[in-house]
Amino acid sequence: MARSYLQILGTPAVLREQERYYGRSRPVTSAAERDLLGEIESDFIGERDSFFMATVGESGWPYLQHRGGPAGFLRVVDPSTLAFADYEGNHQMLSTGNIAVDDRVSLFLLDHANRRRLKILGHARVEDVHARPDLAEPFADPREDARIERLVFVDVVSFDWNCPQHITPRYTAAEVAAIVEPLRREIAELRARLSGRD
Repeated sequence: MARSYLQILGTPAVLREQERYYGRSRPVTSAAERDLLGEIESDFIGERDSFFMATVGESGWPYLQHRGGPAGFLRVVDPSTLAFADYEGNHQMLSTGNIAVDDRVSLFLLDHANRRRLKILGHARVEDVHARPDLAEPFADPREDARIERLVFVDVVSFDWNCPQHITPRYTAAEVAAIVEPLRREIAELRARLSGRD
């Protein structure tokens, strides 16, 4: 775990609740100002085809949004920066509006099949591709048929790998196909052998 993650989130209220429930608190001090993403984090992020992003609006209410796309649509620009293309959607602009007044975001990435999850804290900024069309080209993906409207950049502050407990293994259609393919080949070979005995 990156130390600054708990230093940021370990508020006095959190420490009081740790003390109340477990008899002691675990304050974190002397953490780095920023935790850089390593190769393990970068590979994990690059394999994801979805994540959740939390923002906070002017009303003080949190908002959680699911983001999905082809694997790797959330890109690691460098060890301290993530980015993804934002396409036209339901026109609510909730995340974009929230980021305009409070740039703090929390990302939650989940790998059901391998029971792993990564939580990321950062500061987001939204770039309108109408004003900066040069930014969109590297993010264009032929698998997407919609036009990029915005790019969201996340300046990573810290991250935390969470425990696998209670993550129910689930698999995408592609993952199931990869698991089942050797069985299909074996069944086809057995059928061919049996048909040869007739």
